[in-house]
Amino acid sequence: MAGRIEDYALIGDMQTAALVCRDGSVDWLCLPRFDSHAVFAGLLGTEEHGFWRVGPAVPNGAAPAPADRRRYRGDSLILESEWDTPRGTVRVTDFMPPRDGAPQLIRIVEGVSGRVQMRSALRMRFSYGRVVPWVHKVGDRTVAVAGPDSVWLDMDAETHGKDLTTYSDFTVTPGDRVTFTISWQPSHKEPPALPDPEGSLEATVDFWREWVDHCTYHGPYREAVVRSLITLKALTYAPTGGIVAAPTTSLPEEIGGVRNWDYRYTWLRDAAITLSSMLRTGYREEARAWRDWLLRAVAGDPENLQIMYGIAGERELGEAELDWLPGYENSGPVRVGNGAANQLQLDVYGEVTEALHLAHMTGLSRNDYASLLQLKLIRYLETHWNQPDEGIWEVRGPRRHFVHSKVMAWVAVDRTIKLIESGDADGPLERWRELRDDIHRDVCEKGYDKERNTFTQSYGSKELDASLLLIPQMGFLPPDDKRVIGTIEAIQRELSTEDGFVLRYPTAGEEAGVDGLEGDEGAFLACSFWLADDLAMIGRVDEARKLFERLLALRNDLGLLAEEWDPRLQRQVGNFPQAFSHVPLIDTALRLTASGAYGG
Repeated sequence: MAGRIEDYALIGDMQTAALVCRDGSVDWLCLPRFDSHAVFAGLLGTEEHGFWRVGPAVPNGAAPAPADRRRYRGDSLILESEWDTPRGTVRVTDFMPPRDGAPQLIRIVEGVSGRVQMRSALRMRFSYGRVVPWVHKVGDRTVAVAGPDSVWLDMDAETHGKDLTTYSDFTVTPGDRVTFTISWQPSHKEPPALPDPEGSLEATVDFWREWVDHCTYHGPYREAVVRSLITLKALTYAPTGGIVAAPTTSLPEEIGGVRNWDYRYTWLRDAAITLSSMLRTGYREEARAWRDWLLRAVAGDPENLQIMYGIAGERELGEAELDWLPGYENSGPVRVGNGAANQLQLDVYGEVTEALHLAHMTGLSRNDYASLLQLKLIRYLETHWNQPDEGIWEVRGPRRHFVHSKVMAWVAVDRTIKLIESGDADGPLERWRELRDDIHRDVCEKGYDKERNTFTQSYGSKELDASLLLIPQMGFLPPDDKRVIGTIEAIQRELSTEDGFVLRYPTAGEEAGVDGLEGDEGAFLACSFWLADDLAMIGRVDEARKLFERLLALRNDLGLLAEEWDPRLQRQVGNFPQAFSHVPLIDTALRLTASGAYGG
């Protein structure tokens, strides 16, 4: 049985990622890319769907023991888990070296004290747990083959097969180091090179040490900021610069519910705000790589901007259901692909333009096509900004005139005007100034409820939406505007949980609501960070700090956050770890540090 979402650790090589549970079980790994089929899919099913557990041996039928301690080695993605047993202590180090060849997952078992009996149980199931591979020996190596894929196992211990599972039983004493490596290779090619686990470990340590040294943030929340930056780096597909929203699919927003989506793609919104956080903390190369990815992805058809693409810029992301997988804690269906790719979400024009604007303002080398792209996007918005859309939350109900979408259309025009005013682009300045004023006037007249002194989710609606918290952050209105303060206070009253965390919008429970879906969801962590930001902006800095530190306390023991927090079950829910949670964590830390709003 899979662990709780927060029981998992992330390891990865900037091309794919694995989730490792507290009991030493790798329950999720897609090879060779984030969006490839899973080799271990036990996270969304049972052990029959693939896993790899390394830990102290237990009697038959007994549950594997969780590690007594675990941590990342310094500022890295190298996971160290330790078990204290009656006979001694053992450490397992798990990592994926940044690759220049075959993708590898390496596990090193080290005796710390005493004499500990260990077991490795490896059950590979290709195609998301559906296909049992042909496992056989090639010399001293073990290989599992199914169709186009092969996974090679190299280890220091003897193995044996039983019940379609590869086992290894061995004992470690102080100083012993037993290594295991799996490597993926197309099945028609020659075997991958023999691994060098110890050399790869040293190289991985060096990689992360050098990367973290570029961080320019040295404030009071450095530990949380650096861990979030490392997580965002791990979600970046190095060959192209694309950034996945999360490395998982179908981890539910409500346990047992149907709100289960595939997040292994590059949302323009998520990637744009990630770029902004990277730039603010010193990571210009990642920003440049993402900008280049963007220009390639939208090339040839910028007016028909998709809200998301594949990690190499693919446009076709058709959605399907995997009916052989029961889902995480029976939360079905399990989905791959994402049908929201073809939605109209006008806010992405604003997020992309804001990211390009920040890149320009922070001195990222000029790219003429990036400026041309901005101009093309605004020409599209000139005739489309006043259309209804599906909005930031990708509703699957009817389109609406979402206020946040209009605000972000205003942002797109505003930032492009500033680009022209700087002399780095040419465009119809006066016409677009009028357009900016028209959008602003429209939002203030149609999206604002004078009686309640709050902006609303959509034109003519009485509902609230947490995305309205971005109005002051985007500069649409100043923080001290009474309408901004009224909106913040209304969201605190109507969308906050008892703990002060924020829901995205009202859901309808058993009935389909504005998003066209049944069921409920947890508090959306990004929105809760936005509230902390807003509170700081309107001068309530002590309240902002307290909320921020409550949010930090929701992270698991390794500093990782999923998409949402279930206040009823007191646990993390949604895909994990989630870029859209870690980015606003960084942004809020930067804002609170600048304001001096922190304790100690």
